[in-house]
Amino acid sequence: MKKVKILIVDDHPLFRHGVKTLFLTTPDLEVIGEATSGETAIQMAQSFTPDVILMDLRMSGCNGIEATREIIKSNPETQILILTMFQDDHSVFAAMRAGAKGYVLKDAEKEDLLNAIRAVANGGAIFSPGIASRMIDYFAMARPAAPREAFPDLTEREREVLYLMADGTANSGIAAKLKISGKTVSNYVTNILNKLQVTDRDEAIHLVKESRLGNEDGPER
Repeated sequence: MKKVKILIVDDHPLFRHGVKTLFLTTPDLEVIGEATSGETAIQMAQSFTPDVILMDLRMSGCNGIEATREIIKSNPETQILILTMFQDDHSVFAAMRAGAKGYVLKDAEKEDLLNAIRAVANGGAIFSPGIASRMIDYFAMARPAAPREAFPDLTEREREVLYLMADGTANSGIAAKLKISGKTVSNYVTNILNKLQVTDRDEAIHLVKESRLGNEDGPER
């Protein structure tokens, strides 16, 4: 029986020990290494070519998203499964864009974790039930058109907030549409103004209007 070679990446030694102990009792899985940082994970992925990497998100230095992106560039055959306590939209979609094939929470049942590892090892994609449900809601939601190239310094969620602002939606309406708190919307607006280097909401909206006019007047592609 061919074993699935696993690299565990997490900066908490007790958690790594618990996961490794679980795998020692699972005949088809083999731990070939442990890394405590994203930098070490990138190096070990090159040296050991694991089948699956269990990747934590929040680590000092190079985080799990950055490490995932770098590993996929040089080792596209390696499958990465995010294993974390964070389940916010930004973390989930950032991980998917970086190339992760699954996203499982650390409080998942043992069998769910084992099944997730086997699934991604076989080329599948898998998510914790709560994450999967929220992803369905996310894509089912009517979303404003937001050409990514217009404001490349903004995150996907910041562009959504910006375009809703430009459509005349107040912060309360943005919060309701995106299912986030009013305080979170205010934080996004502050980030948007800083990144666009404008002083207020009206200037940001003016940039959007100019961008839309440019898209309408530009050559067809």
